[in-house]
Amino acid sequence: MTISIRSLPVLLDCDPGIDDAFALAYLACRHDVETVGVVTTAGNVGQDDVLRNALGLTELLGMDVPVARGADVPLVEPMMTAEETHGPHGLGHAQLGECGRRSDVRSGAQLWVDLAHRYAGELVGITTGPLTNLALALREEPELPRLLKELHVMGGAINYRGNTGPTSEWNIAVDPEAAHEVFEAWGKASRRVVLGALQATEVIRFDEEDRRAIEGLGSHPVVRVLADALKFYFEFHQADGLGWCAYLHDPLVVANAVTGKFASTRPLAVDVELAGTLTRGQTVGDELGRWGKKPNVDLLCDVDARGFIEHLMATLRGGLG
Repeated sequence: MTISIRSLPVLLDCDPGIDDAFALAYLACRHDVETVGVVTTAGNVGQDDVLRNALGLTELLGMDVPVARGADVPLVEPMMTAEETHGPHGLGHAQLGECGRRSDVRSGAQLWVDLAHRYAGELVGITTGPLTNLALALREEPELPRLLKELHVMGGAINYRGNTGPTSEWNIAVDPEAAHEVFEAWGKASRRVVLGALQATEVIRFDEEDRRAIEGLGSHPVVRVLADALKFYFEFHQADGLGWCAYLHDPLVVANAVTGKFASTRPLAVDVELAGTLTRGQTVGDELGRWGKKPNVDLLCDVDARGFIEHLMATLRGGLG
């Protein structure tokens, strides 16, 4: 007798972005995962570029999946992008070439809502960019926290220095209002967001040996894209005073979402500072329970960095080699 195991349905909301590209490649290489939707939001670079990158990467990776154009700008905050970090078009030195794919006719927010209903109780949502699309989707369908099986977010910095402002992380700083709305909605529904904040994701530090391992993955066309993008990422981190290395934030959050491995979690009530003149966009964790709110976040901690990097390499080697 053959037992059929249904693949895990995943929706990825991203802003590719170098580490987002690795996250997409990882999902494409997982045979136990069905990526049922990709949504793009302006963040690392503008919307035209992140959409072009998502379409091109999914085509190269053979991912037959709807890719929806999300929000062009944040809810309130003026748009800011990070070309110095990810390159002028988001993928560093990589060149994708012409893409034959077209985006889905639905908006990013609508794709969130449609897939949440189609896979009610099963869909795992993952965001590796600003939370604008999800906030817009929540305004259309407030039941999203109950419809999704889980929500995993790369963002924030809890009791840790920022990488954008002194206390703020990029994805949250780009659209603080959206992040606030998402955390509030999950809290009101007595559900928890699985949050991969900087103090967890910056444990994933690629060194030169890891970079060369990516270059040696094989002849699949996306390998060259990942290698060229990663080289730019190394150059940025070196110019930023961090040494010849690169932090790969997004793949850790995605791998944890589909495996439940490589990190533990602890519950925490979290909100986003919206009014501070020095701390706008900071994710604040109520470690002492002063707010009297139930935890709305399961915070990633105790990351097995080397175990994860070995897992990522093996997954990409198996799928791309």
